[in-house]
Amino acid sequence: MATIFSYLTFNGNCRDAMQFYKSCLGGELVFQTVGESPLSEKMPAQMKDCVLHSTLTKGALTLMASDMVGDKGWEQGNSVSLVLYCDSEEQIRQYYALLSNEGKQTHPIENTFWGALFGGLTDKFGNHWLLHFQQNN
Repeated sequence: MATIFSYLTFNGNCRDAMQFYKSCLGGELVFQTVGESPLSEKMPAQMKDCVLHSTLTKGALTLMASDMVGDKGWEQGNSVSLVLYCDSEEQIRQYYALLSNEGKQTHPIENTFWGALFGGLTDKFGNHWLLHFQQNN
């Protein structure tokens, strides 16, 4: 079965963002900078500390990110949300509080017609999150 992973692009603050997500979600965080890669020789000196690729993993959760942007430059979009499926009511409430710190709570956690607890937020880096916990009937 195919799996979709979320990949975030940042404008020089990838390391800060991914460390924040690790503090909220836990897991193992790995970084590779431009300077540590074969691209190093082809890139300007000021880009050596930029994150080429990072991965945060915890069980089935995988979040990838980079400071590398396309030819048009970095643009904050609102067409991508990260859906975080939680294992318990305690977990959804904890993650919601942590991820919304210094961000904006856009949809408070509430019971839904499909039998789940659900909430939405925009974190302090401008990324949109949808948190979901399917309750037992």
